[in-house]
Amino acid sequence: MLFVIRFFPEITIKTRPVRQRMIKALRRNLRTLLGRVDARISVTGDWDLLEVETHSDDENLVSQVVEILRNTPGISLISQVRKQPLPDFDGILAAIMPFYRDQLQGRSFAVRSKRQGNHEFNSMELERFLGAALLNQTGATGVELRQPDVTVRIEIRQQVLYVVTHQWRGMGGYPMGTQEPVLSLISGGFDSAVSSYLFMRRGIQTHFLFFNLGGKEHELAVKEVALYLWMRFGSSHRVKFVSVPFEPILSEILNKVDTGLMGVVLKRMMIRAAEQVARDLKLSALVTGECVAQVASQTLPNLNVIDQVTDMLILRPLIVTDKQDIIDMARRIGTEEFSAQVPEYCGVISVKPTTSAKPQRVAEEEAKIDTSLIDAAVAAREIQMIDRVVEVLAHRDVEPEQMTTVPDGAVVIDIRHPDEQERAPLSAGEFEVAVVPFYQLSSRFASMDASRQYLLYCDKGMMSRLHASHLKDAGHRNVGVYRP
Repeated sequence: MLFVIRFFPEITIKTRPVRQRMIKALRRNLRTLLGRVDARISVTGDWDLLEVETHSDDENLVSQVVEILRNTPGISLISQVRKQPLPDFDGILAAIMPFYRDQLQGRSFAVRSKRQGNHEFNSMELERFLGAALLNQTGATGVELRQPDVTVRIEIRQQVLYVVTHQWRGMGGYPMGTQEPVLSLISGGFDSAVSSYLFMRRGIQTHFLFFNLGGKEHELAVKEVALYLWMRFGSSHRVKFVSVPFEPILSEILNKVDTGLMGVVLKRMMIRAAEQVARDLKLSALVTGECVAQVASQTLPNLNVIDQVTDMLILRPLIVTDKQDIIDMARRIGTEEFSAQVPEYCGVISVKPTTSAKPQRVAEEEAKIDTSLIDAAVAAREIQMIDRVVEVLAHRDVEPEQMTTVPDGAVVIDIRHPDEQERAPLSAGEFEVAVVPFYQLSSRFASMDASRQYLLYCDKGMMSRLHASHLKDAGHRNVGVYRP
C-alpha cells in the first residue's frame, strides 16, 4: 500500500535550507515511528512530498500506518494512492474505474486533478474527459462541482499517475524536534492536556512537570495523560516526566497565607520551582494551560503578579480560549474522558479569592513562608523518561508479572483507549476478555471478582505495566500484564 504525504503549508514557504532541514526531520521521525510497526515500511522522497509504502495491504497494518501518519506533526494531508506510469486519457479512465465505479452509483461527483510537469493537455481538458466518461459509464446521477457526493481525485507528476483512493487530514504543525523544547506544567485536567498537545502539534518536544500536592491517584492519573499524549503525538522523541513533591509548601500556604491570596501564592511558588527545573534541564520556556478569567488566579492582574517571579518565558496557548472549545479539543485528541475523571486536589480553595492581587501584599504574605522549601522540593524531584514512568515504584515489590499466554481461568482486561479498541479489537479466542478503558480501571477493579486472576493488555505494554504496578501497590496481588 502506498501513501503520499503532503507537508504542512508553512514548511513549503521556508527558505530552501530550512525546508530541507524540516523535511529531513519529518522523514526521520516517520522512519522511527513506522519502523516500530514494521521494519519493512519505506519512507522516501523530498522537497515536494514523501512516499510511505508498506509491504502488504493487510487491513490492520494499514490502519496502524494511517493512525501514525494522522498524528505525526508536520503532515497536512495523507493520500492513499495507486501509482503507475502515465497512460493516455483512456488509460487514466481505466485506472480510476475500479476504485470509483461502485462509489458513483446513484451519487453526484466531481473530478479534481493536480498536474505537475509539461504535458500536451491541461487539467481542465482531462477533468472534462473523465467527467463525461464516468457519467456515461457509471450510474452517477450527475456532475456537481460545488458540493459533490464523491470527489474523484488524481495527481500527475511528470510521467507518473497517482489515483487517490482515500484521503485523511494530518495534524499540521512542524516536524517534532525542529523547534526548541519546553517544559509543560501538567495537572491532568482538560486545560493542561490540551495546551501540551498544542505544543506537540507545533513540533515542539514537550517535557512534563507535575506538582504532587498529595495522593497516588492523582499522580497516576497525570501519568496516564502524559503517557497517552506522548504515545499518540510525540513518541518519535523521548521526553521526561518530572514529579515535584509540593505537599510541604502547600502546608505552609494553608497555615500562614491570607486565604484570599492562597491561589496566587501557590502559582508563584510553582513557577519558581518550574523555572529551576527548566534551567536544570536546559529548557528555555514554560507552558501552562491558564486562560484569562477562568478562575480567580487567572485574571490579568493576578497573572501579571504571578509572572513577576521569573524572567523565563511563560507560554499560554489557551489564554483566550472558551472552556467548551477546550473540552471539544480534548474530545478530538482523545483526552476528554480520562481528564474528566482526574481527581482534583482541592486543598487551596479561598472563600473570597482576590481577583486583583497587589505585589506588595503578596510579598508580605510570602515573607511568612520558608522559601527554602522550594529548593528542597526541587532537589527531591523524580525525573523519568516518559516511557519508563512505571519504574517510579521500582523500589517496592510491585513489578507486575508479564505473560505471553493466558493461564486457564484468567481474564484479560483490554485497557486501551476506545479508539484503539475499535481499530483493532482484541480477539477473545480461548480466553475471556473484559473491556475496561484505563481511565476507568481504578474505580472498577475493586468490584471485580477477587478470586480470579487478571492480566492487563495494551498495545505497547506501557499503560498496562503502569496500572498493574499501581494495583499491586494498592494490595491487589491477582493482577499481571498480558504481552502476546
